[in-house]
Amino acid sequence: MDDLGQLEQDLLQAIADADTAAALDAVRVAALGKKGSISALMKGMGALSPEERKEKGPLFNQLKNRVESAIESRKTALETAELDAKLAGERVDVTLPARPQSEGRIHPISQTMDEALAIFGEMGFTVAEGPDIEDDFHNFTALNIPPEHPARQMHDTFYLPGERDGGPLVLRTHTSPVQVRTMQVQKPPLRIIAPGRTYRSDSDMTHTPMFHQVEGLVVDKSTHMGHLKGCITEFCRAYFEIADLPLRFRPSFFPFTEPSAEVDIGCSRKDGGLKIGSGGDWLEILGCGMVHPKVLDSCGIDSHVYQGFAFGVGVERIAMLKYGIPDLRTFFEADLRWLHHYGFAALDIPSLVGGLSR
Repeated sequence: MDDLGQLEQDLLQAIADADTAAALDAVRVAALGKKGSISALMKGMGALSPEERKEKGPLFNQLKNRVESAIESRKTALETAELDAKLAGERVDVTLPARPQSEGRIHPISQTMDEALAIFGEMGFTVAEGPDIEDDFHNFTALNIPPEHPARQMHDTFYLPGERDGGPLVLRTHTSPVQVRTMQVQKPPLRIIAPGRTYRSDSDMTHTPMFHQVEGLVVDKSTHMGHLKGCITEFCRAYFEIADLPLRFRPSFFPFTEPSAEVDIGCSRKDGGLKIGSGGDWLEILGCGMVHPKVLDSCGIDSHVYQGFAFGVGVERIAMLKYGIPDLRTFFEADLRWLHHYGFAALDIPSLVGGLSR
């Protein structure tokens, strides 16, 4: 009994002297581990007579419980002391001046997209969206792009593993598939714009594998080429903020429109610089045309009853022209210095009037 009391006294003293969690755990192992002193007493119960087990068993259990309780209390005290020390060391001096916060900037692509959506929104267009991964029908066939067309070649298009409806999967090469999907599920009249990412296998100073487009579509019974010209003219003059911006429509060819046109805006080139507006030169900025009857029929719209127009403009292209950005690749380099220079404050709100501040 004297030995048992001494053992308890020694263990409780060791627990009280433990000043770290590691030291306390070492005491716990020495007392209650597989080879600990209390564990040895419990294991020795088998060698005792029934009378001895009846006498010493409760004493051993009481010793074990008191030691476990002391360890738990000491553990709580150590954790509290550690937390207090941590809080004291991490105290914030609220009298110090606030740290300077760097101002975020809106990327020119996001800003230009918002400007275009605001302008077309005031013309009555609504936004339509579609998947970046498209099938052959929506990206090519429904748009009157035949199998032998160069746009289907591997050097222009990113083809993906797998098929859908018997055709290959591709990263969409334009946002025109959004127009197809809209015409398939909605009845005319339609007036939508389709902004989003597009992908083509090309990379240089004026081309990147991924870029952004805003395409538009109008379908009803009475739309004609004059409406198309008026819509494009109003957009260009509102976007470039030049009320008398000269435009011209040159005949061109696209498989999905007939007739088709390239749109040029007036500009002047002098001393290696480019100025949008009046001048003796022209600069191409977008393509457009009347929706080809085959496209309407492919989407389940009677081309003998309805007609429409469509257009598409590259977001990076018009951003470069308006904001003087010389290299397309810099849009995607994630250079914060570039973004601080060409980016926009969060309160720059696109509008048809008044212009935008940098």
